[in-house]
Amino acid sequence: MKLKYFIPAFVVLLGALFVSCSDEDTVTLLDEIQVSRSYVDIDKEGGSTTIIVTAKDSWSFDEAEIPSWLTVSPMAGGAGETEVKFSAEGTINGRNADLSIMCAGRKQHIKVLQGLSETKNATCAEVAAGNEGMTYRVTGAVNNIYNLEYGNFYINDGTGNLQIYGTLNKSGKTKGNPIADWGIEEGDIITVEGPLKFYNGAAELCDVTVVKLVKSLLKVESIDPENATIPLEGGEVTVNLSSKGNGVSVEIPESAKSWLSIVNITGGSAPTVTFHANANAGGDRTAEVTFKTSNGSQESTVTATIKQTGAIVAATVAEFLAAAEDNTQYRLTGVIQKVTKASSGDFTLRDYSGEVAIYHMGAQGEFESLGLKEGDIVTIVGKRGSYNGNPQMSKGGVYESHIPVTDITIAEFLTKPDDKNVYYRVNGTIEDIDNPTYGNLYLGDDEGNQVYVYGCYPGYGATGDNRKNWLATAGIEAGDQLTMIGYKDTFNNKIELCGGIYFSHSKGQ
Repeated sequence: MKLKYFIPAFVVLLGALFVSCSDEDTVTLLDEIQVSRSYVDIDKEGGSTTIIVTAKDSWSFDEAEIPSWLTVSPMAGGAGETEVKFSAEGTINGRNADLSIMCAGRKQHIKVLQGLSETKNATCAEVAAGNEGMTYRVTGAVNNIYNLEYGNFYINDGTGNLQIYGTLNKSGKTKGNPIADWGIEEGDIITVEGPLKFYNGAAELCDVTVVKLVKSLLKVESIDPENATIPLEGGEVTVNLSSKGNGVSVEIPESAKSWLSIVNITGGSAPTVTFHANANAGGDRTAEVTFKTSNGSQESTVTATIKQTGAIVAATVAEFLAAAEDNTQYRLTGVIQKVTKASSGDFTLRDYSGEVAIYHMGAQGEFESLGLKEGDIVTIVGKRGSYNGNPQMSKGGVYESHIPVTDITIAEFLTKPDDKNVYYRVNGTIEDIDNPTYGNLYLGDDEGNQVYVYGCYPGYGATGDNRKNWLATAGIEAGDQLTMIGYKDTFNNKIELCGGIYFSHSKGQ
């Protein structure tokens, strides 16, 4: 059972919120095929209704879905606009049919109703299980407003969250801060209508029309400190509310009760709730606390996210890949093996233990402004995430530092001064392997230049036994092309490439 505090004490029950589908819809979701209405009404006494089908390719109805009482003409068509007529004889009882049109591999759904004046009630969960391309009307409490310009947020009616991806403002435009235009705030009860789309399996109502907005009885006015973040050593956060209801209840999620508690509550029309967090020995952690109120006829819910800074865990790539997906922050250092998209900070990071994809490091353009490139040694901090089952450092990774690595020929390397703080990337042919255990070898070029590589190790950070036998493990032998990263040093008058970071190799001819 969730921990609850009351001012005064009372139990708030989340009321059922019902939604209905629009009976006159304009669907513009699918590029391949569009219909002027996704709901078709036929009079109970009999008759016909016409809609416009606009397609970019040939299309056809699924004949198996058309019941005997319904006539559809035409059943198929080509690119462009086509009038389609739905006809039926009179009926005593109401009836309906779910039809679909196939075009270029996409399916557009159409609902035909005869003699059914009632609209279909649906919950957020039912919409999430609905048919892509249909228009739905749904009612729920607003939460997590995350884009003001386009009006992106979530609603919840007690059966689950549903994403609203785009909201039309009062002028019917898709941009122009519809959140402010309508005055939408978290906790408001909103009814919206729009077409359903699935993105990576998640349901979205797109470019919705606001049908009704009921303002919340409860609002988060401010949080102290403003970023709602408690330091590593522990401390307090106070949430300041305004309420038009009869008291406020507070819930802390079960997952946060071990570290977060309530230390003070004040009542009235401007209640405050102060939370305390214990010292944090782990990674970053968050808790979404819930506030509820009621005036007898309306119930409102708002949330606030309390955060606490955690320790940063220094990890190898292998340890990072094996970690759980949570809020723990990890510090990784390795070589930029491949740049996927410089403008977004997408690249592959490699150390001696493995490699991992880094997704959207820093702000847009930061990767380029730092001058980062393939071969550089970089340190970043971020969270373990995944995409399509593949592990990655999630969006929001933070750059800490890097060592620039300069591409250079063997001849140029031989002329550089000794400096353990300056790194180069050098390519050449393995002419002889002096020590296969540690990978000491001679690297040469076509002009007869040669440099001694003092250790070829599997990647950045290798120590102890991890440095041993990499040549055999990777199948590297004399005659192969080898690319190494290291610094220049001289020992007993022999110029050496030290540091031993393996980058890549290819088999010799």
